[in-house]
Amino acid sequence: MLPANATHWMSVWRRNYLVWKKLAIASMIGNLADPMIYLFGLGLMVGHVEGVSYIAFLAAGTTASSVMMSSSFEAMYSGFSRMHVQCTWEAIMHTPLTLGDIVLGEIVWAPSKSVSGVAIMIVAGALGYASFPSMLIAIPVIVLTGLAFASTAMVITAIAPSYDFFMFYQTLALTPMLLLSGVFFPVTQLPNIARHVTQVLLLYHAVELMRPAMLARPVDALMLHVAVLIAYVIVPFLLCVWLFRRRMMK
Repeated sequence: MLPANATHWMSVWRRNYLVWKKLAIASMIGNLADPMIYLFGLGLMVGHVEGVSYIAFLAAGTTASSVMMSSSFEAMYSGFSRMHVQCTWEAIMHTPLTLGDIVLGEIVWAPSKSVSGVAIMIVAGALGYASFPSMLIAIPVIVLTGLAFASTAMVITAIAPSYDFFMFYQTLALTPMLLLSGVFFPVTQLPNIARHVTQVLLLYHAVELMRPAMLARPVDALMLHVAVLIAYVIVPFLLCVWLFRRRMMK
């Protein structure tokens, strides 16, 4: 059950925005806390990495990881609440909107909360740890990364029996990606087998696009990284729509 048209999802996005607006400040502070601790805590303890200060190297990684966490958690915990606990989706489906409209609206909404990633980038730029105006190129990468993580997380939401299920995804997928994708140290320092594993990790491709943009460096394999991110948006979206249809129609 795909979206009915190209604009119905906007109603779902607006509904979520109006609810979130009441708690916007607390939400943004919460999303910023961990990345800022990494950036200014860990970042100041190490000298230079790959020709730049470690805090500049880390800024791009924390920007990407912040987008990963905020988009994934919104699609899982908040999305599950609206779908299963609050039955908001069932109410919306009594309108002309289809299940595909709802899922698309949720997936587009999740990266809208990834403003923490943009905020980290702005702070890094203001302190001289990111290059202006090249860092602006990272903004569409942030959006695409948020969509990819939201789409992937919605697959987990579609099969989750309860909130506890999300801990498996966080422990077995998000945490390994955080450690293996070049957020905290160069991927070249990993063993060969681990480097091959990183090639399929979503966060790795996001970092490989964001770090050159923020450091004003050329991007290696640009089209490959973009293609992987787009694939992570489209394929999980189609899968989660099918899974949600099976779940909602039972």
